[in-house]
Amino acid sequence: MKNRIIRYGVFFTALVSFVSCKDKEAETAADERIAALESYVDSLENVKTEDAEANWEQISADYDRRTAESNEAIATLGDDIKPRNQARLDSINARYFVIRTSVETAKVPVKVNPNQALRDTFFGAGKLGEDMNFSWVNKDNILDTYQTFFDAYKNNKENFTREDYDEVKLIYEALDSRKNTVEKEGLSSEDNTKIASIKFKFAPMFKMNRIGAKARENEEAKE
Repeated sequence: MKNRIIRYGVFFTALVSFVSCKDKEAETAADERIAALESYVDSLENVKTEDAEANWEQISADYDRRTAESNEAIATLGDDIKPRNQARLDSINARYFVIRTSVETAKVPVKVNPNQALRDTFFGAGKLGEDMNFSWVNKDNILDTYQTFFDAYKNNKENFTREDYDEVKLIYEALDSRKNTVEKEGLSSEDNTKIASIKFKFAPMFKMNRIGAKARENEEAKE
């Protein structure tokens, strides 16, 4: 009886040691897989978005393979150590998601509003928005603003479509509306006279060019 108990004790001790060893091996394997995945994401974070985009198919495949290996390794762990390893993997996945989002965003072509592009042609990028708000124009810069508008118009009028001319008309009317306000804020008579000269040159030019654009597009539509 005593010998049987001793044998059971030895067997149980060996079994515990064996299981403990297997658990340790599984934990080590999971740690190595997760560490490799983490290192891979570390390297991706140092890659420029345009370079990652060019090689995204391979990057995505490599990441999926490494993630699958990590998941398989975590599945073999005991319930006591599985949660912390899963949390570590979730953290890595979150970092990868940020990288993937950046690449996917870069792939989406930016749609340029043609009217905004036209407004940018006159005053620079983003200076005048869709609301036609000229609040940045005052008595000190309104003459320069009119001159900038007129010069940009002359330089680009050959490229304007009929729709462009409609937008130019709205821009011009909004600038004129701002001028009415600025006049009450101390616009000098000298600057006012110079603005009147610009308007005098612009009005007939715009009228003829607009008619020409409509006629040109009508002819092109017939061809």
